[in-house]
Amino acid sequence: MRIRIVDAFTDRPFAGNPAGVLILDDDGFPADDWMRRVAAEVNHAETAFVHRLPTGSDADWALRWFTPAVEVALCGHATLATTHVLSRGGYLDGPVRYRTRSGVLSASTDGAGLITLDFPTAPLSPVDADPELVAALGIDFRTVLHTGPQTDDLLFEVADEKTVRALDPDLRTVARLTRRGVIVTAAAEDPASGYDFVSRFFAPAVGVDEDPVTGSAHTALTPFWAGRLGRTELTGYQASPRGGLVHVALHGDRTHLSGHAVTTIDGDLLP
Repeated sequence: MRIRIVDAFTDRPFAGNPAGVLILDDDGFPADDWMRRVAAEVNHAETAFVHRLPTGSDADWALRWFTPAVEVALCGHATLATTHVLSRGGYLDGPVRYRTRSGVLSASTDGAGLITLDFPTAPLSPVDADPELVAALGIDFRTVLHTGPQTDDLLFEVADEKTVRALDPDLRTVARLTRRGVIVTAAAEDPASGYDFVSRFFAPAVGVDEDPVTGSAHTALTPFWAGRLGRTELTGYQASPRGGLVHVALHGDRTHLSGHAVTTIDGDLLP
């Protein structure tokens, strides 16, 4: 079985967020335990498994995502990576629809290789911050919001970009006190930087200490910063050690996430 490693939300190798992508030969998914073990072997934040659906279905392909530890309900960078692989492999002749645990998601690719994902916008709601979690993050925060049931993250706004970049959280405590992950964000310091806001994302509870570039987190970051900055088209920079840009556009209850991808490894997964 052929497997690719694709760096997503970047136009150069060894940056952005790497994902494993497997196009399955059968018309169904293998056993969950096998997919979990493959994802653990790949050992990137996510591995995507995709198979074609029959003509007349509600979507073109069925898609699932696994971290090295668990299956997740929504993943942006592995969807972008999957679309990159299908497009480069000649499987697509236009937009593609995926059947997922988060409903039908669509993606499209322009002539220059820019991929745009159409994802549900996260419903943000204020929550009380757990003092132990705040201490584990080592931050003073301005706002804390819950991102809704699909992503189930907590979004913390902090004072400045320096705070986001300097984060060194106690990940063991973060894992104990979260269900999926924590987003920490601030406005960009330099208007000429090429991005409007920065973020980092920590999800040790699902086996990902720090995710390099998190598409699904931007379904929450987009409405948050659109409200703060008064614009619906923005660019986010995820300030992980690998780093990556996510171009976003808010369309009501849908969020468009755009970025490039690069295949770095193309090989065979042996039985």
